[in-house]
Amino acid sequence: MPPAVPTEFFVMLSMILFALGAMGVLLRKNAILVFMSVELMLNSANLALAAFARQWNEMDGHIFVFFVMTVAAAEVAIGLALIVAIFRHKQSINIDDLHQLEG
Repeated sequence: MPPAVPTEFFVMLSMILFALGAMGVLLRKNAILVFMSVELMLNSANLALAAFARQWNEMDGHIFVFFVMTVAAAEVAIGLALIVAIFRHKQSINIDDLHQLEG
């Protein structure tokens, strides 16, 4: 049986994915790319939760991952509906163009 992968590797991968997601949120101007970056950040948090749950042999972390995935699925449905509605109204999903919608 091959040796188990240490938890530190999963945590490092999670940190790298979260940093890439944060950079995508801060640097991108396309609403869909920003949205995908937020999803990447959620998935990196899920990876860390699952890694620590595996390390401590607890099911609580795995159960919490399923709840986060459920909330992320609802976020995707609502977020994409908003992006489509804004695109139909403005003909653009560039975040800089959306600042004109402010009151």
